[in-house]
Amino acid sequence: MRKKTLRNLIVCAALASAPAIIPLAASAQAPASPPPAPLMPPSLVPSATVNLMTAEGSAAFGAVWRTAEARVVEVEPMAGRMPGYDKTFDMQPHAGEANFDDSKWQVIEPKGLADRRGGGKSSFLWYRTTLTIPAKVGDFDTTGAKAVFTAYVDDYAEVWINGQMPRRSGYPSPATIQGLNMPNRVVLAETVKPGDKFQIAVFGINGPISVAPSNFIFFRDAKVEFYR
Repeated sequence: MRKKTLRNLIVCAALASAPAIIPLAASAQAPASPPPAPLMPPSLVPSATVNLMTAEGSAAFGAVWRTAEARVVEVEPMAGRMPGYDKTFDMQPHAGEANFDDSKWQVIEPKGLADRRGGGKSSFLWYRTTLTIPAKVGDFDTTGAKAVFTAYVDDYAEVWINGQMPRRSGYPSPATIQGLNMPNRVVLAETVKPGDKFQIAVFGINGPISVAPSNFIFFRDAKVEFYR
């Protein structure tokens, strides 16, 4: 009788703990949240435009530009790979992440965005800044306006906003991912107000990658447009 009672107690304890165990296992296996879908920027003439490649333009947003080189590094290959694939690679640093510490990076003047950087061939650069929406741009009141950030990098760029790179697989991206020598026009917000902050990280690539071109990475254009 004593053995039977002990066995029943063990079974009851196991059943009681099962609900607590199952959610933990499920959450550990839950897939990562998908990136936000990109928004289509307007094709209209903007109500106001600010050139971020000028001292006055960047100062209007309190923007301080910093840059650092990115590198391809060897990392541990993924599980489930086919035999013979014993190496793989990643890009470092992951400077698109929110609150990434770029305090030790080189500070560049806004006009320095146009400088040819990198070593040529297959090279990679990060540019980072934070944009704070001003109350006015000239006579234009920014409150309630749609704000669009343009980054036109020679040859190719990916744009992160507040730690996210909006994209949707299988669809042409109007924003954060574009083709060779194409401007990235990213909707910062459908409506903004003075004081709103946007952490910007632009990943510049010299391309096409399979050709390893004999040129460098630089901005052709960087601006914020407002639409009413």
